[in-house]
Amino acid sequence: MKSKNRIKASLSERIFYGIVAAVVALFGICVLYPVIYIISSSFSSPKAVMSGNVLLLPVDFTLNGYGAVLRYDNVWVGFRNSLFYMTVGTTINLVMTTLAAYPLSRKDVPFKGIIMFLFTFTMIFNAGMIPNYLLIRDLGILNTVWAMLIPGAVSVYNMIVMRTFFMTSIPEDLLEASKLDGCTDFQYLRKVVLPLSKSILAVIVMYYAVGHWNAYFNAFLYLSDDRRYPLQLFLRDILISNQVGAEMVDTYSENVGIEYVLKYALIVIATVPMVVIYPFVQKHFQKGVMIGAIKG
Repeated sequence: MKSKNRIKASLSERIFYGIVAAVVALFGICVLYPVIYIISSSFSSPKAVMSGNVLLLPVDFTLNGYGAVLRYDNVWVGFRNSLFYMTVGTTINLVMTTLAAYPLSRKDVPFKGIIMFLFTFTMIFNAGMIPNYLLIRDLGILNTVWAMLIPGAVSVYNMIVMRTFFMTSIPEDLLEASKLDGCTDFQYLRKVVLPLSKSILAVIVMYYAVGHWNAYFNAFLYLSDDRRYPLQLFLRDILISNQVGAEMVDTYSENVGIEYVLKYALIVIATVPMVVIYPFVQKHFQKGVMIGAIKG
C-alpha cells in the first residue's frame, strides 16, 4: 500500500471551500447562461422565443434567422469595415506601442522620467469628448477611416506593460553583445527584442484587436456615412434603437418576434471572429498574462 501523506481539512475549512465553490459556480452560471440563451434563441423560431419556451436548448430549430441576417447588405458592410479597422488599427497600435515602449525601457534614454510622467498624466486627465471631437474635425479626418485609427493609437496601459516586459525579461548583456557585433538600435529591436517578446506581443495584439472589434463609440461620434460604419454600430442601432432592416424582415416568413431572433443571430455573428481567433493565440496569451502578473 502506498502511504498517503495528506492533511485532512477541518470541518470549517470544508464548509468554507464549499461556500467558495458554490459562489464561483453561481457567478459562472450568471455569466454563461445569457450566452447560452442568446445562442439557443438565435436557432429557435420567433414564436418559441416570444412565448418564452426557450430556456437552455433551441426550440423549433431553424437557421432562418441567420439566413435573413446574412442577406442584409449592411451586415457585410459592417463586417468588412470592422475587419479593416481591426487589422489596420491593431497593426498601427502594435507599431506605435512598441516604438514608445522600447526606448522607455532603456536605461540610457535621457528625460525618461519626464516622458513617462507625460504618458501617465493622460491616464488621469484627458481633454474630454467635445475637445476631442473638435480636434478630429480640425485635423480634417472627421467622417474618414482615420478617425477610427488615429485616436488611441497608443494605449498607455499597454505601453507600460510592454515596457515592463522589456525591462525585466530582456537582459542588458544582449544589448552590449549586439553593439559589439555592430547592430544599430533598430536592428537590435527587430532581430533580438521582438523575437524574444512573442508572448507579450500576443497579449497586446489580442487586447487591441478585441478593442477595435468591439468599438462603436468613436464611430458613433466621428462617422456620419453608414458606408464606413463598423458592424458594432449597426448592432447598436438594432439593439438600442430597435431598427431592424426591412430587407431582413421581408425575407422572414414569421413577423411576430422576428426582431428578437434577428438580434440574437446578429450578436452571435458579431462574436464569432473573436472566439475563432483566440485559440490560435491562447498559448502565448496565457504566458504573457502570467508574465505581466508576476513581473508587472
